[in-house]
Amino acid sequence: MAQPVQEHRRRRRRRLDRPALVALLLGLAGFGYRLVLTLFTVPVSNSDEATFGLAALHIAQGREHPVFLYGQRYMGMLESYLAAPLIALSGPNWPVLRVPMLVLYAVFLYLIHRLMRRICSPWFATFVIGLLALGPERVVRDQLTVVGGRPEAKAAVLLMLLIAVGLAGGTIRRRRPAVGLFGLLAGLALWSDWLIVPYLAVVGLLLVYAVRRDLLGWAGALLVVGFAVGVAPMIWDNLVAPPGQDSLSVFREISTREGPSPPWSQRLEGGLLEGVPLASGLCPIGGCAPSQQWFGAIYPLLLVGSAAFALIAYRRTAGAPLAARIRWVTHLALVAGAVLTLLAYVRSPLSATDPLGYARYLSVLQLSLPAVLWPLWLAAEACWRGTVGALGRLTGAVATGVLAGLAAAGLVVTVLFAATGLGASRDEERQARELAATLRADGPREVYAGYWICNRLVFNTDEEVICGVLDDNLMPGQNRYLPYWRQLGRADRPGYVVEAGSAADRHLRGLLGDRVETTPVRDVGRYRVYHPETPLRPWR
Repeated sequence: MAQPVQEHRRRRRRRLDRPALVALLLGLAGFGYRLVLTLFTVPVSNSDEATFGLAALHIAQGREHPVFLYGQRYMGMLESYLAAPLIALSGPNWPVLRVPMLVLYAVFLYLIHRLMRRICSPWFATFVIGLLALGPERVVRDQLTVVGGRPEAKAAVLLMLLIAVGLAGGTIRRRRPAVGLFGLLAGLALWSDWLIVPYLAVVGLLLVYAVRRDLLGWAGALLVVGFAVGVAPMIWDNLVAPPGQDSLSVFREISTREGPSPPWSQRLEGGLLEGVPLASGLCPIGGCAPSQQWFGAIYPLLLVGSAAFALIAYRRTAGAPLAARIRWVTHLALVAGAVLTLLAYVRSPLSATDPLGYARYLSVLQLSLPAVLWPLWLAAEACWRGTVGALGRLTGAVATGVLAGLAAAGLVVTVLFAATGLGASRDEERQARELAATLRADGPREVYAGYWICNRLVFNTDEEVICGVLDDNLMPGQNRYLPYWRQLGRADRPGYVVEAGSAADRHLRGLLGDRVETTPVRDVGRYRVYHPETPLRPWR
């Protein structure tokens, strides 16, 4: 028995080669860094995330089974369902709410490492893990906060890519169930977040290329069934939705809101020079300095170069087995996904009018980052090995500079965030929890407040304090969960929470008039709590 055991141990040692070991250490560092951020609720919580948390609480209690985010009929609630069992055990708690996101980040790293080892090289896969382990605020906010869709959708796309590559290479034995799983993942991703549609389209074409003959039989039927099961919640909700409230109508209304249409030059500037570097982790969340926009400026060139490189490599493998050609088709699919995502983003006026606020929509470009950088890696590798001429060495030196600059820029911004951003985030979180504790202990338990105060306050108090949303003019705002608003409408003496010195604060004092001197007022951090004897509801 000694010889088989020794062979088994040797096989296990071979699996964890040096690139894999370094990748594991880098991945653990990235995971540990995000675990610390999660425990300290960094980045700070907000009312959007609180809405997902409240949905998880309602799911855990059996009160609600939402398909879409409250008040928004196109953002799926898969993240709330993932968090619901944990919330059921702990109650409302920000770190617990974010645990599924932390797990999804680990899954994302594992899957992208496996994929890059399959279609690129072991050391390049390690380099990719090193880049993705870095985490300035814009990047970790998309990865750790529960605001819908992107973490689970990215993991689903990577698993779909691995399924397609495995089917083409013959490494997956149970082909039909694998195709069915592919369909299920596609349906779940589509329900969860529509931003992933460009990648679903190109990965679907990759599957057709890999197993087109199989799709004519039972595998094709399982693909359709799996997709139908995954997307079933969205289909059902749209079937029972009132006229004009289906997902397509709501999404079309949001996408075609009236207003000035920025020129394409501004859209491209916002999408490329701001959006791409922010989504890639090269800039602080406050925006990109001109010196930090270089990656966005060369990104279209990198996309074109990567696509050309993959096409040339694909043509050189003409006549080779499908397993040899699928890697280049996968590269093309990833490049195409990035191009379609960018085009969809710059079509929106928001890419020009608010590039900082909406750069999060480009976080899915992380899926294509390895495909974009792979030709640079090969050029740098050939240069350092000395297997190319003078022009090749020059190209390799430039490629090395780009890769090193990318890693260095991401590291610097990550260190700056860790050194300067954590304190401010924790201070803001402390004030929000102090407000919740004060109202929970001394009241009022029914209050009106601004959007970014309300649902966060309700979640922090486990719904012991109920809040209705008002805008700066003290008129009804975006109330995502209408039962709270209706309860406030019946309250005899609601309170009002505003930020001290804000427009809402000034407007409220104006409405109180002479009564402002006799109205009970408390300052809690940067918040001010009014509790007048009679309610102020100017919209009535």
